[in-house]
Amino acid sequence: MSKTLSYVLVTPYTVAKSRTGGVLSRLLMRTDLELVGAQIFTPDQAFAEKYAISLKERAPSNQLVLLADYVKQYFGPSGGRAHRTLFLLFKGENPCEQLLNACGHLYTQHVEVDALAGETIRDTYSDLIFSADNPQEVRYFEPAVLTPRQQDEANNDLKFFADFLADKENLVHNVVYSDPSKIERTLVIIKPDNWKHNSSRPGAIIDMFSRTGLRIVGIKIHRFSLAQALDFYGPVEAVLKEKLAPAFGKKALELIEKEFSFSFVKELAESLEKNIGTECAKNQFHQIVEFMSGRNPLSQAAEDFDKPGDVKCMILVYEGENAVKKIRDVLGPTDPLKAPDGTVRKEFGSSVMVNTAHASDSTESYEREQKIVRINHNSVVSIIRDSIG
Repeated sequence: MSKTLSYVLVTPYTVAKSRTGGVLSRLLMRTDLELVGAQIFTPDQAFAEKYAISLKERAPSNQLVLLADYVKQYFGPSGGRAHRTLFLLFKGENPCEQLLNACGHLYTQHVEVDALAGETIRDTYSDLIFSADNPQEVRYFEPAVLTPRQQDEANNDLKFFADFLADKENLVHNVVYSDPSKIERTLVIIKPDNWKHNSSRPGAIIDMFSRTGLRIVGIKIHRFSLAQALDFYGPVEAVLKEKLAPAFGKKALELIEKEFSFSFVKELAESLEKNIGTECAKNQFHQIVEFMSGRNPLSQAAEDFDKPGDVKCMILVYEGENAVKKIRDVLGPTDPLKAPDGTVRKEFGSSVMVNTAHASDSTESYEREQKIVRINHNSVVSIIRDSIG
C-alpha cells in the first residue's frame, strides 16, 4: 500500500496551554506514521472562515458543524492578536485512519465523566460541556486537535494549507511585550537519538521544557547536511582539541608503553601524545557530526556535503524573559551522568554525545545557530507540493 500524507492541527488553546508535548507523544505512540513536518503559524480570519466552510461542506453532521463553528470563532485573531496554531504533517499507510484513531472522536451527546477513559487525545484534552437545563445546548467546546477523516479531505486541506503557508515566516511574531529588551529567543534541538522509532520521548522533552513558561514561536523537522553539521558544531572541535586531546594522548601513550613494555624518550613521548591526542579529538568531532547528520565527513564526496542528512531532528525556538538560562537549566549539563535529577539530559541522555537535546548557550549562539539551520525556512510546503501537487 502506498504512503500518503495527512495532518493534525493543534488548536490555539491547546498550544497556549503548553499541551503540545502530550499531544505529540500520543500521536507518535499510537501510530506507525512518520512525522515529516511541523510548523507554528498564526491563521488570519480569511483562513479560519475558508477552513470552516470546508468542514461544513463535508457532511451535515453535528460534529463537523461544531468543529466548523469553533474554527471560525477561535482560529482567527481576537483582541487584535493572532493566535499560534501547530501544524503536524505525517506520512505513512492509512494516515487519516491512524490519526483519527489517535485523536479520538467527538461525542455530540452528553457523556458521563466516568465513561471517559483518557485513551485518545480528545479524551484527555478536549471538552464538550452541555447545559444542565438543555442537554442539546453546548455551553463550552474545545476539540484540542483537528484531523481529516478521508484522504481526499486531507489532500484538499493540505493544498489549502500549503498556499497559505507559502509566504509565511517560520517564526511567529504575535505578542507585543511591554519591555522587549528583556525578551530573548533560544534554539533547542531534539536530537536524532529520539527519532529512531516512534516513542513518547520527543513529546516528553517538550513537556519538560514547557515548565519554563516560555512560548514556542518556531518549529521544524530538520535533517542536517554535513556542511551544516560541520558549521554548527565547529566551535566544539576547538574545545575538544583543547580539553580532550591531552587526556587522549596521555592515555594512548600509557597503553602503548604498557603493551610494549618500554618508555619513549621525552621528546618523542610529547610528540606522540600531541599527535595522537589531536587525532582522537578530531575523531570525536567527526562522530558528533555523523551522529547529527547520519554521515561521516571522511567517507562522503565533496558534492554531497550540502545534501540533507540521513537522520532527522526537531528544532524549536523558545521566546521569553531569560529564555537561554531557563531552557539550559531544564536541559542540564552536557554529561548526563552529572546532570541533576529532573533535567532532560538526566532523564533521557546516555553519554556526552548522545545527550538527547541541544540548547543555545547564549543569545549570540542563538543568532549564529539559527542562521546555520535556516530557521526561517520550513520544508512543509515543498513536502506537500512534491507529494500531491
